Formats: sequence, structure tokens, C-alpha cells
Amino acid sequence: MDKIFELQNVTKIYKMRKKDILAIKDINLTIEKGDIFGIIGLSGAGKSTLIRCLNYLEKPTSGNVYFNGVNLADLNKKELRHTRQNIGMIFQSFNLLEQRNVLRNITFPLEIAHVAKEERVKRSYELLELVGLKDKALVYPSELSGGQKQRVAIARALATSPSVLLCDEATSALDPNTTNQILKLLSDINKSLGITIVIITHEMRVVESICNKVAIIDESVVREVGKVKDVFINPKEEITKSLLYPELDLMYEDHGRMCMNLIFDGNVLEPVVAKMILKTKALINIIDANIKTKDDKIFGEMKVVLPNDEATIAKVINYLETENIKYEVKE
Repeated sequence: MDKIFELQNVTKIYKMRKKDILAIKDINLTIEKGDIFGIIGLSGAGKSTLIRCLNYLEKPTSGNVYFNGVNLADLNKKELRHTRQNIGMIFQSFNLLEQRNVLRNITFPLEIAHVAKEERVKRSYELLELVGLKDKALVYPSELSGGQKQRVAIARALATSPSVLLCDEATSALDPNTTNQILKLLSDINKSLGITIVIITHEMRVVESICNKVAIIDESVVREVGKVKDVFINPKEEITKSLLYPELDLMYEDHGRMCMNLIFDGNVLEPVVAKMILKTKALINIIDANIKTKDDKIFGEMKVVLPNDEATIAKVINYLETENIKYEVKE
């Protein structure tokens, strides 16, 4: 695959009056054409700074950002403005112009690019149809729902026919149902137009819904990167595990019985626990779990307690080992 973005040792430091603030540090990242690439981390991890370095809205303190093989640091202001027309961007807050109707919001970047009026109106109606808002061309942003505003923002970002769409927390202000609709729209745009999409988010469900690759950023540093499937099945870093399984408390209460952690790292989707109970006759109590499914496989962790009976415990352990199910016994 062709590289569309390549970051080499990118660091951004904000110079403040009292002290410098390190936003991102030594970021090395490659995003390929056609990717839906998720960048996820907690608030303050450096996500938004990273995405703004991709289009040079933030100029790195050090390091290089290559777009289609061109080092953005080598471009003058005019060349950079022209390059940015190939990089669309949408935001959490929509950033629509309230004094313009929907149609004129979408035509705005084409006006800046000096596209003829007839052509920019034609292009805008095509995009309104793409995002499902053709009947809203003459209404104003104040008359739209949050999901409709984001659809207009997506249409506006696509006006100059970019090859990349950057999404900075684009679904954070939306309810779950609207979020799913926007994510489906982005996925359809990726497939139908071949546009590479980079999504900044703090929500793991956004990544697992549509991304094919993911980078985990924590305390200004990229901790883990890879295909979504690989990272989800076998997370290596503690921050990745905490993002994947935020509700799983690995500390067990003292139930006076054996506590065990069942680990699913790509097992075939089937009723593992039910089969184990039928096979061993053990009265197993599930006290916590965080399980996800992807590509007909399961991964995650399940917390269980077993009867305080050595024979039963031996049967359970024998079953788990026979079925190649990983487990941890908690003392």
C-alpha cells in the first residue's frame, strides 16, 4: 500500500510563559492510502495536537511530516494552502457558519479556491445528496440537529475533493444512535470514494466500529500501533488494556473461594462457560466480564469464582487446558 502520511520523530512543545508543555513526543507513524486509521487516548494524551500536525495547522517543534511523499516543512505558505485542499477536516463542534445556509456553508471552501459559482453549487448539491441532506440546502445551522450539522460539516470537508478526511472527536457531541449513523456514513465514504480517514477519539467503540488500524497514544507518546484486530486480541500495553476493558477490575474480593480470570484472545465464538459447566458440573459464579467479539471470535476477560473443592477445581483446570483457554488463578 502507498503511504499517505508518514511521521518521523514528530515532537510538539508549546512555549508557555511559566513552563513549556510537551504535547507529543517522538511520534513515528505511517498511515496508508485507503485506511480508516483510529488514534485513541485519554483526554490530554496529545491526540488533537497530533491530528493538527498532519495538516500543519500545528507546526511540529521537531521532526518531519510527509504527505504523499512531500515534507510539509518544505512548502511555502501558498503551497501549504494548496496542499490543505487535499486534506479535509471535521470537528466535534461542527464549526458551521451560522449566518450562511447549508448550501453556502458547503460552497465556502470552493469560494476560497475560486471555483466558479455554477460549479460550486453543483458540487454542493452532489455532496448534500451523498450525506442525505438534499432537502436541507436552504435551511440554517440553527434549524438542524447535531447529527445533521455533522453531515453538513462532512459535506463541506469533501467539497474540494480531498484524498484524506481528518476527524477530530467528530462523534463526541452526538448520541449513540446518531454516532452510529455518522460512522456508517464515514465508512461508506471511505469505500465509495476511496478517501483515507483518520479518526481521533477517546471512545474505543468508534475504533472497533469502522477502523482497520489503530494507534494508542498516552502521555504524549504512541504506545501501541497495529491492525485493530491484532491490537484488540493481544493488547501489549496497560493503557491499551484499560481502554479496551475500562470496567474490568482485576482485583478480586475475598469470596472465600478460588477466584479465576478467564482470558479470551481470539477463541472461536461459542458458549465456553456453559460447556465448561456442563462438562465439569461445577457451580461457577461469573462476577465480572468484559468480552468483545470481532470476526466471529471473542476476546476479553471474565472473572469467575469456583467452589472451594479441590476435585471440582481440578476438573475446571483440566477442561480449560484441554480446550486451550487461558486462565489466571487469583490468590
